[in-house]
Amino acid sequence: MTTEPDAGAPADAPAAAPMPGAAAAAEPALTGARLGKLEDTVQLIAREWLREHRSRRRWRLFFRLAWLGLVLAVAWGLLAQRMHVNAAAGPHTALVEVRGEIAPDSDASAEVLVSALKSAFEDAAAQAVVMRINSPGGSPVQAGIVYDEIRRLKVLHQKKIYVVVEEVCASGAYYIAAAADYIYVDKASLVGSIGVLMDGFGFVGLMDKLGIERRLLVAGENKGMLDPFSPQDERQRAYAKVMIEQVHQQFIRAVRDGRGTRLKENKETFSGLFWNGEEAVKSGLADQFGNLDYVAREVVKAPEIIDYTPRENLAERLARRFGASVGAGAVAALRSGGGLR
Repeated sequence: MTTEPDAGAPADAPAAAPMPGAAAAAEPALTGARLGKLEDTVQLIAREWLREHRSRRRWRLFFRLAWLGLVLAVAWGLLAQRMHVNAAAGPHTALVEVRGEIAPDSDASAEVLVSALKSAFEDAAAQAVVMRINSPGGSPVQAGIVYDEIRRLKVLHQKKIYVVVEEVCASGAYYIAAAADYIYVDKASLVGSIGVLMDGFGFVGLMDKLGIERRLLVAGENKGMLDPFSPQDERQRAYAKVMIEQVHQQFIRAVRDGRGTRLKENKETFSGLFWNGEEAVKSGLADQFGNLDYVAREVVKAPEIIDYTPRENLAERLARRFGASVGAGAVAALRSGGGLR
């Protein structure tokens, strides 16, 4: 059953339309909210920028202070080393250490040893110079430079130089020792090895087994001489043998000039063999038994020992490593930027 609407009931009223004044009032409120959010965002960005700027400034200040501290530390280390050397005003024995391989850029390079020897000989308070050696040898060039300089300084300053051998004094190390006035050893020290060698490897057979072909182009028929990946040429091998024989003769002359009539030569003396200290004294390769303290106290008569050997202190090691790191970073940056080829 359906019902008819009551004619007398009022009809539903239509929705009221918004008033123009209310819309106009809501618009500024919305704009103000947006401006407030924008202002907050700008303030946040400004604070972040200011914080980052302050952080960069602090790091920049930190690195400047670090560099300054590093420079001051290095300067202090050098000054302390100089003050240590000059601390002894009275008579003393000057010590120069020869340790490890004799080679360029090593602690026993000619540059390092010659500098120490000059300082020791030039010091009027140094009654004599002692070289304490513990080295298996190394470069005949470096050893020859030191040998010649020792002989020059002895004549120039009229001062004695002694060698004290600890564990080993062989090959190039003995080349240097031969320039001294006297050589002291321990009974068990290893002394000698007066010879020259040139070594390497040959990989020709291995390359053949692996099926690898060596492609070597040279301008000059001997440019590839002693190439380990090519078959050995007998003529070039003979040439190299003559060359090292000449160096060996230079070594022999240095030993004979340095040891003089004390040297009791036999067929093994210059064969490359080495002997213990006891046998070295018997054969004239060394003079007596003794250590550093004995020589300073009983021979030089100046028991106070001052070390003239240049030593890299902690500050210098840090500077070298830090400098190498900075340099490597700069090179990497240049390469990545395309500025270095």
